[in-house]
Order: sequence, then C-alpha cells, then structure tokens
Amino acid sequence: MTSASASASASGPEARTDEPSAANFQVDLRGLVDLLSHHLYSSPRVYVRELLQNAVDAVTARHALDPEAEIRIRLSASADRVTIEDSGIGLTAAEAHSLLATIGRSSKRGGEHGLETTRREFLGQFGIGLLACFVVARQIRVVTRSARDPQAAPVEWLATDDGSYTVRELPHDARPEPGTTVVLQARPGAEEWLVPAKVEQLARDYGSLLPYDITFDDGEGGEPRPVTDRPAVWDRVFPTPTARRVALAGHCAQLFGFTPLDTIDLDLPVAGVRGVAYVLPEPTSPAHRAGHRIHLKGMLLTERADNLLPDWAFFVRAVLDTDTLRPTASRENLYDDETLCAVREPLGARIRAWLAELAASEPERLAAFLNVHHLGVKSLARHDAELLGLMLPWLPFETSDGSMSLQEFAAAHSEIHFTRTVEEFRQIAPIAAAHGLGVINAGYTYDADLLALLPTVRPDLKVTELDAGAVTERLDPVPTSAELALASFLSTARTRLEPQGCDVVLRAFQPVSVPALYLDDRQARQERDRTAALDSADSLWTGILGALRGSAPRASLVLNHHNPLIRRIAALSDEGLAGTAVESLYGQALLMSQRPLRPADSTLLNRAFLGLLEWATHSADAQEGQQ
Repeated sequence: MTSASASASASGPEARTDEPSAANFQVDLRGLVDLLSHHLYSSPRVYVRELLQNAVDAVTARHALDPEAEIRIRLSASADRVTIEDSGIGLTAAEAHSLLATIGRSSKRGGEHGLETTRREFLGQFGIGLLACFVVARQIRVVTRSARDPQAAPVEWLATDDGSYTVRELPHDARPEPGTTVVLQARPGAEEWLVPAKVEQLARDYGSLLPYDITFDDGEGGEPRPVTDRPAVWDRVFPTPTARRVALAGHCAQLFGFTPLDTIDLDLPVAGVRGVAYVLPEPTSPAHRAGHRIHLKGMLLTERADNLLPDWAFFVRAVLDTDTLRPTASRENLYDDETLCAVREPLGARIRAWLAELAASEPERLAAFLNVHHLGVKSLARHDAELLGLMLPWLPFETSDGSMSLQEFAAAHSEIHFTRTVEEFRQIAPIAAAHGLGVINAGYTYDADLLALLPTVRPDLKVTELDAGAVTERLDPVPTSAELALASFLSTARTRLEPQGCDVVLRAFQPVSVPALYLDDRQARQERDRTAALDSADSLWTGILGALRGSAPRASLVLNHHNPLIRRIAALSDEGLAGTAVESLYGQALLMSQRPLRPADSTLLNRAFLGLLEWATHSADAQEGQQ
C-alpha cells in the first residue's frame, strides 16, 4: 500500500495499483458536508441530481469517443442503498485519485476544446460532483473502468465521510466493460432520502428530460421503469391543435397543480431555449414573483426561478429547457448575467406577440384572458405605446359612463378627465355622468400611467387630471336674481369656512339628493398642506412658506340649489344657526369624499354636531314651554 500526499493527489499521481493506497481528501470533509447541506444546497434531495449528472456526462464523453457504444444508465434503490450504473467513459486509477476527491477538479474542464466548449456538452461545471453525495451517504463506493485505456484494469474508489478514501485495482472480470457503478450507503439520519419510492420520484423530477434513456429498479423483482419521458410535451407531434392544447393542460396540472387558461410557446432556437408558459387561471398580484421550472440540458435546475421573465409577466408560469443559460454554484437557480438578460427580453416579446395574435384573430380568447389578467397587460402596455393602441378596444376602465374600454369611452368624450383616487372618483362620478363630463377612475394600479400615455396613441384626445374648476364649470349656474337673494347666506357660509381654506359656490346640479359637493384638486391640496405647515413652523420657515403663497385654487364647497335642504338652510333667519348648518354640510361633504380629516376639520365637525344638538334641544324646550 502506498500513500499519496495532498498535492500529489491533486495532480494525478502515478501510484502503485497492485494493492490499496490510502490518501486524504484535500479538504475537511465533515466541514464540506456541512457547507453543502446547510449553505449551498437547499435540500439533500440534490444528491440524486449529482448522480444523474455524473452518469449523463460520462456517457456523453463515451459517445464522443465511440459513437457506436451502447448507452446505458440504470438507477436502483433498496433498503439503505442507492446504486447507479452507466456505460460511460470510466476512469483510470490515476484519474480516480485526481478527480473524485478534489473540490473544483472536473474531468470536463479544460481539454483541447477549452471550458466554454465543455460547458455546452456537459451538465457538470463546478467540480463538486460526487462529493456532494456525502450529504446523505456515510460511504461511497465507485467501481469504474476506463474506455480510453481498454487495457487498464477496473478500479475501486472507496470513500467514507471521515475524510479518507482508498483506490485499488480489481480483477478484469470485476467489470468487463467500460463504465462506472456508484453505490451509496446511507448515513445515520438520512435513510429517508434513500427509500426506493423517494429515489424514483427525485429521479423523475430531475431527469425526465435528460437526453439518454434512464431506468429505475426498486429491487422488488419487477421490470425496470423508465425515468426519462422524451421528447418534452411541447416538442411532441399531435394530430390536432386541440389535442396538443389538452396535453399541455394536463402537463401543467401535473407540474403546477392548475389547469391553464391558455398556453404560450416559448421557442428561441438561437438562444437554445424551448418550452411553454402557462397562463394562470386566477388573478394574481403584480408583486407576486412566479416560480418557473427550468431544465438545463434536460436536467431540472430549479422550480423557483423568479428572474426568467420580465416582471410584468406575473400572470404566467413557465417551464423550459435551455443549454445556454448559466446556473448558480448550487445549480438551483439561474445566474442573473448578460446572457439571461438577453434571453429575458425575447421571451417577454413572445408573450407580447401572443397577445397581439389573440387581439387580431381570437377576440373571445383575449376577452377571457383580460377578464382575469387585465392588470398584467396594463403593466406591459404602460411601457409600450404600440401595445396600448392594440389593447384599447379591450382593456377595461372604470368611468363615469360605467365600465368600458378606453376606445369606447373616447368615442363619447374628446376631452377625458381622471381622478387619482378611487374615493374622489366615487364622489364625483354620479354628478359627472349627469352633466356629460367624462371622468375615468385612475386610482387603480397602472391606470394613471396608461392615461398619461394615451395622447401618444390618440393625439386627438385631451387627457387632464380632474380639477375643481372643470367640474364647477359643467354645473348649471343659478340665475343671478336667485343668487343675489341668497347673498347674505352665501356671505355667512364663506365666512364660516374661510378658516378651513374653502370657498363656497352655489350651483344647480343632479342628482337632487346630493345637498353639497366638496371639490379640490392637487394644487388645492398642496396649498392646504402649505398653510398647515405655516401654522406650525418657526419664524424662519414662516417667512419661507409665506413667500411660496401663490394663486393656487382653493377647495370649494358646491351647494346644490336644487336640493330642498339647501333652500331651507338658506332661508334661515338665525345667522348663527345658518353658519352651523353650513359647517355641518361641509363636514358631511368632506366625509363623503373619504379624504383624511385635518385636526381643524375634526374640530369643526365636533362643533357643528354639538351646535345642532343644542339648537334641537333648545327648540324642543321652547315648544314645551309654549304648551
């Protein structure tokens, strides 16, 4: 027996092979297992992927050496043992020393074609490989025979999780043909990961699209079952488009647990990407990052890739195979590099093209999609004027004329107003509709952005944010004689609301049931905030804020002359009671607008409420005294 030093084993020593030779790993193996299981890999389940990866790379290398060689990968499990056997390239004793026990050393690296070439040919790239299996194994036994050197004897590499291994030559009949057999013995506490049913499930999850036939044997005497299921469902030939759609729907239900609303082919041959995107059947939040299922050269890389598609495509979940995108070191996600960025945009363009195709030829399917996912399309359209123009007949908006598309609304209104809050819209919508004012609720996600973009698609349209003046101008003016008759009341009302920074206007509008309407706009709110800041500022800021006072419009309380209550209040002879009633109207209109109340507003509401109660009780006392 001979021993190999750390530096010697790293460079592939020419050790004697007539008896076992003991050596040490290049690293603390126990520390490595902790690193892999707790920091690099999300779960011990990845050991099956590493076994499949090594076997596939071995047969790939064998096929390159001898295209006529039989290709065979067999996986089996029984009790606390997992075995995988392949007819791949195999290893010599020196290669076993050099490659199996050194972190970062891989038989796929370098070579006459260089690393970039081998990355395209092989699954493994990081040189962790077989040692990762120690996350579940206490012992790994490898029996291998090299196809490059037919005269070389088979080699046994036997390693344990205490950090030691031995390499020895075996008799020629121990393995007559080139290839490798790997046997894992479970480590205490990891037996559940080597149960046959679990191993088969993991093999199917990881290896269903691998390019070689792989079988699984559970050791119960039955026929080995196929692990691979090729070609991928999106690459299969079906007799009709309907049959293909049904097959894809079944595939989606099996992988993701839902029946898709529709499917989108994601085929980028130049980028080495092929797959499908499944449209979610239920609405989802734009903030939700969908987990996509990615295969790298047929091997499952991750089920949770969230950086594959543009953020706006949150309404789909994709499954695809790629041979160009780069995996992270744990091989459990995609590395967000220039290559991924270059692929992400064309994939997004494919989803966009699918929308355009539906709009052009299948409006019913588009309508069904938008009924669920209009928010996602709005998110996309706000960055794409062409798509917005395409979607104008389809995207729904809440308007003063009801729910309709922008195209329908624009047909009735050449000038479009919008509110930035849902509360403001709901207050003004009934009045706007009654007076022919076109208002859109832009308080929902993305709607304000789309309305800002609308004039670039329809230059004939004027889009402006709703302001108090525009509404007031549309309301019917009160005859001059009637307004003069109420001059004293209006003066009292304006005096009472002056401290609130609110003007009083008399108009006649529908519906009659609304006694008063509170109107303001962004400029009025800014002026109100400036005034509030001025009241609480020190002398320095008082001067600065005072200098900022401009001619910005103030909020308005619009009194409805058609409303009987307004007429009765205006006819009150008691000026104090009329003022209290006006304050109550202001408070009620403010509450209806659902705006946040300032401290001054709360004080006014409380004062008006108590004032009315006091007047009501005094009036009742006076009536009792008269009786």
